[in-house]
Amino acid sequence: MRPFSILIALLVSGLLYLFIMERDWLYALFEAGADEETPSSASEEETPERVKVVAIASSVQEIDSAVQLRGETEAAREVDVKAETSGPIISTPLRKGAFVEAGDLLCEIDAGTREVSLLEAEARLAEARAQVPTAEARIPEAEARVEEASALLEEAEINANAANRLVTEGFASETRVAATKAAVRSAQATVTTAQSGLESARAGVESAKANIQGAQAAVAAAKKELDRLRITAPFRGLLESDTAELGALMQPGSLCATVIQLDPIKLVGFVPETEVNRIETGAKAGARLAGGRDLQGTVTFISRSADPATRTFRVEIAVPNEDLSVRDGQTAEILIAAEGASAHLLPQSSLTLNDAGTLGVRIVDADQAARFVPVEVQRDTAEGIWVTGLPDEANVIVLGQEYVIDGVAVAPTYRGAEG
Repeated sequence: MRPFSILIALLVSGLLYLFIMERDWLYALFEAGADEETPSSASEEETPERVKVVAIASSVQEIDSAVQLRGETEAAREVDVKAETSGPIISTPLRKGAFVEAGDLLCEIDAGTREVSLLEAEARLAEARAQVPTAEARIPEAEARVEEASALLEEAEINANAANRLVTEGFASETRVAATKAAVRSAQATVTTAQSGLESARAGVESAKANIQGAQAAVAAAKKELDRLRITAPFRGLLESDTAELGALMQPGSLCATVIQLDPIKLVGFVPETEVNRIETGAKAGARLAGGRDLQGTVTFISRSADPATRTFRVEIAVPNEDLSVRDGQTAEILIAAEGASAHLLPQSSLTLNDAGTLGVRIVDADQAARFVPVEVQRDTAEGIWVTGLPDEANVIVLGQEYVIDGVAVAPTYRGAEG
């Protein structure tokens, strides 16, 4: 063992001496050996190396004609029926789940003194109506006084004119002229008073009519207040809650009952913006509830405004539910009939963006070079994405498309399509 260890130590020492002390000599030796080697292909023209990629041969396929989405059932109508006046409940309550027709009594409030208020308003109306004939009878009397005063004024003016002519001719005194002028002024004052009386009589008639209108409004308000005592069902449906309990004190806005309408029932779903244009109002739709029951209906509403959070559009489908067996809030898988489309099924990983930010894929063209083709996504499924914009037959690069650009020669390896 000892001679072997000494030999190893000597060998290591020799190598260290050469690398440290004779380093320049070793470099010159290696460079001379490298100069003697000349590659055989140095004089030959270098050929470009093709980029290896993985591609699939894709063929166009027909997408099914249905738009699929998840949703839930929703009551066609739901309303909280509330009180419009105050008072204690005097009706027997109805229990939740009871079926009601439109107009059925849900809650009745104690009338209190409201009937007395109605009688008082009706009495005031009768009184106001009785005042109208009296006020109207004063108008002819006032008109007669105006006519009488006008005649006196005319007579006074004639006497004044005659007195003025007599004074001019010297047959009358100035005193008589002054008396006739005073009579004219008095007659004018009488006419003014008579006209004021006529206007007052007419105003009395208008006041009496206004009193009638005020009394009529009071009667209508009293009747409306009595109508508010009976709270009825606004439509045919089911009670989702008990009606107000007997003796409960109601205030304006207090809840009497909640009524829902389940026939027809609505199916509500949200469709992505990529497929909303494939759906039309009136299209046939089918759905399967979580329990396995199948439903058939018609699209009645497509939202024009997208949900700001999900960028999806609300779709409503009306479904007959005469036996009321479909409940509000059940989960449903919905299929809506739509026109079919031709598309390619590709892996999601095959999508890429060009320098302009356009969504597309890269394919292998006839010259075995990469080429970018813009596409539009039609549907996203568990198996992959359906896209349009490609030729009927296309070799789509699914691995390595991010490392090539248009015109780059590629060496594709093909495999089966995958999701």
